[in-house]
Amino acid sequence: MGITMSQDTTSRSRLDRFEETVIAVILGVMTLMTFANVVARYVFNSNIFYALELTVFLFAWLVLLGASYAVKKTLHLGVDAVVALFAPSTKRALALFVVVICVLYSLLLLKGAWDYWAPYANLPPTEGRVLPLGFVEKYRGQGWYETQDIPVPFFMTWLADVFNEGETYEKLPKVVPYIVLPISMLLLVVRFLKAGGRVWRGEQDLLIVSHEAEEDVAEAAAKLKETD
Repeated sequence: MGITMSQDTTSRSRLDRFEETVIAVILGVMTLMTFANVVARYVFNSNIFYALELTVFLFAWLVLLGASYAVKKTLHLGVDAVVALFAPSTKRALALFVVVICVLYSLLLLKGAWDYWAPYANLPPTEGRVLPLGFVEKYRGQGWYETQDIPVPFFMTWLADVFNEGETYEKLPKVVPYIVLPISMLLLVVRFLKAGGRVWRGEQDLLIVSHEAEEDVAEAAAKLKETD
């Protein structure tokens, strides 16, 4: 039992470190690319032609992946002034109600994300305006769609064989930057479901940041008194 819990904690910490590393790398690349483009423009009177588009896509990745990670770590901001007035049992019921709403909403986002990305991967979108009623039988693959400026990295040349019938891409195909849409929305659904499980077991009260800042300040003040 202890070994299983320890292994589960270790795997979770590794996943946390992986997600944090991905988010940090994205932020770092955005910063370096923007800085390099500024230097190229004002110092060398040149321009990194794909810098703006790449930065926009990376920012989208940062926001979408960060949203699901924030749900996992209860980092989303919110107002709990009304919820705090209720008894613990009522507060738990309200939290579960919020979980249901969030799961339904994230499922809608997942459907929309898949329907938007799937054609770029030569895959069928779903039928149905709100609920997925199956997959569209007749659809037009759009794997040949490319980004405007981003070049294809040397290690992604195989994408042409998979998505473009072997015809070489001039720019990075849209299937790559847009894949974050279904991935991030699926993560969001999973994280809301797991948060609902924690609320059901009494391990978590809310889905938002509550008074962690106040607790951190109190803890820092206590440590300062101890050192004095």
